[in-house]
Amino acid sequence: MSGPLEQEMRQLLTAAFAPTSLDVVNDSATHRGHTGDDGSGESHFTILIESPQFAGVSRLQRQRLVNAALGDIPGNRVHAVAIKASAPGE
Repeated sequence: MSGPLEQEMRQLLTAAFAPTSLDVVNDSATHRGHTGDDGSGESHFTILIESPQFAGVSRLQRQRLVNAALGDIPGNRVHAVAIKASAPGE
C-alpha cells in the first residue's frame, strides 16, 4: 500500500508528463536508521519514468524537469529521490 507522499508524487508526475510508464519505488525501509530517515516510512524514493516529453532532452534537464514537477517534495518533504527518466524506445 502506498503512502500519501508516494500517491502525491504519482499524481504530480502523471499530470506533468503523461508518462507511458511510471514506477515510484519507496526505498525508505532500506535506509531505516540512516541519515534522512525521519521515521515516516516515506523518506527515500526511486522514480522510474518514461515519457515522450523526454525525447531529445539531456539527462540533467530530465532530472530538473522531474524535480520541478515534484515541487517542494525533494529535499524538503522527502530526504532523497533517485530519478531514472527516459523517452520511449531508449
